[in-house]
Amino acid sequence: MTIAVDFDGTIVEHRYPAIGKEKAFAIDTLRALSSKGHRIILWTARDGKLLEDAIEFCRERGLEFYAINSNYPPGALFGDSRDNPSKVVADVYIDDRNLGGIPEWTTIYQMILEDGEGKHRHRHHHHHHHRKKSLLQRLREKFK
Repeated sequence: MTIAVDFDGTIVEHRYPAIGKEKAFAIDTLRALSSKGHRIILWTARDGKLLEDAIEFCRERGLEFYAINSNYPPGALFGDSRDNPSKVVADVYIDDRNLGGIPEWTTIYQMILEDGEGKHRHRHHHHHHHRKKSLLQRLREKFK
């Protein structure tokens, strides 16, 4: 799934424009999710040099983003929403401005894994087929 993640107050403590201390397990969690095939998009109000600093901070710790403030990797041909960060469409937004604050990163990891597996389980169940069959059977019995 596509996961949009804020930087200040989310990956690191809020010290904008400086970069705060990394929040416990933030980058490890994002790297693990990325290696499971999730698309991690950096979704931040930072731009210019301050944005570069944030990207570099994560890169030094082994985290590369799928895209920055956009649904498309840099240089993609699908139009560019970089000038409008609010256009990023994701399945999950991880942001400290969330109502109720942000959970611990270990909790976030569990939540996303469970969500992904829940969707899988959902997809493979064909309950409605059984229902249709019994409806057909009922109709057949009615019009025998």
